Amino acid sequence: MGARAPSGACTVIVGCQWGDEGKGKVVDVLAGDMDVIARYQGGANAGHTVHVGEHHIVLHQVPSGVLHPEKRCLLGNGVVLDVDQFFGELDGLAERGVDAGGRIGISTRAHVVFPYHKALDVAAEAAARRKIGTTGRGIGPAYEAKTGRRGVRIADLLDRARGADRVGRGIEWARERLRQLGADPDTAGTVEDSLALAHRLPAVATDVGDEIARALAAGKRVLLEGAQGTALDVDHGTYPYVTSSNTTAGGAAVGVGIGPTAIDSVVGVVKAYTTRVGNGPLPSAFDAGMDEHIRELGAEFGATTGRPRRCGWFDAVLAAYSSRVNGLTGIAVTKLDVLDTLPELKIATGYRIDGDAHSLFPACVRELERAEPVYETLPGWQSPTTEARAMSDLPPNARAYLHRIEELGGAPIVMVSVGTRRSQVIRGR
Repeated sequence: MGARAPSGACTVIVGCQWGDEGKGKVVDVLAGDMDVIARYQGGANAGHTVHVGEHHIVLHQVPSGVLHPEKRCLLGNGVVLDVDQFFGELDGLAERGVDAGGRIGISTRAHVVFPYHKALDVAAEAAARRKIGTTGRGIGPAYEAKTGRRGVRIADLLDRARGADRVGRGIEWARERLRQLGADPDTAGTVEDSLALAHRLPAVATDVGDEIARALAAGKRVLLEGAQGTALDVDHGTYPYVTSSNTTAGGAAVGVGIGPTAIDSVVGVVKAYTTRVGNGPLPSAFDAGMDEHIRELGAEFGATTGRPRRCGWFDAVLAAYSSRVNGLTGIAVTKLDVLDTLPELKIATGYRIDGDAHSLFPACVRELERAEPVYETLPGWQSPTTEARAMSDLPPNARAYLHRIEELGGAPIVMVSVGTRRSQVIRGR
């Protein structure tokens, strides 16, 4: 037999709570060691915030690794692309001196979000008796069109006539649905508006799965970046208060077009506490006073919507569930420094539901709404951690807190973030 071709390493970064865990910073830190960074699901409803020097950059569609020169950045078939938002981001990055020309690729199999999807999103949320808390960015309707076989892909838009035909049919369908919802059908927009920036797509269209497979075969390192978090996964999250795609590690291979055996490691990102934006249960929620205090300390406002996030103690039931569902090989903990001033900390290690003890994260959202957390209390460290660059630099109680997260989360901690800047991170054990 001949010699085997060299193979690279493929790492997945996944959120293990309700999104907003700080995946953008983790990806930004790790991207320096990678050759290719690919986004595998979600759309412009997700915002990744990255701090580089004094610059505060929020990315909604472009992978976080774009801030590293010479890295190839891809959006996989699992993404739904808002063309206007995407090119607006690229143009904004160029104005900041970040030249992504030639480094960005979008799967020809990716579906597109159009104005009529956004109109449907807003109208459906307004008409719903049970509000989901959607961002109104059209993500849900775009995924619904995809599974209903009414979607429009990048490949369709590369042929102007075919694209215009499919978009026109989508607008007709949307107008009828808007009438049913009691909304103005004219908000669906026009074909011309929908295709305004389609002429820029040929320069970035590519076969993402083929690119990644060839990169790995050539010994290159690939990072797959998800949006939202495990508890928002359409199958494994707090349904129906979820997003419309698979946010978990299993969705990574599907979302970029490679086989699952190509993935070597999965790093799950958790905050040192828990947050949630939008509607749905949060079992370990703080009381009102502590909620406001941590929100101010941690600047807990949505990167996409600006909505205040609800805050709570670290939920180890969810962390253990996320570890299993994603097959974590490592954990990255963010915002440890936000807890620096607290005299004591709590970790939810179980739930009581209708008087019965539960150690597993429930599938039924109604059960989760009734869940009372069972807490374990640990002493705080009341000492700054922002200058720590090794585990040994952290106060003993901070190390003990992280060790407990590691035990309950079922995977080793491989990174700890202690501030917003790229340099404020501890890597390794």
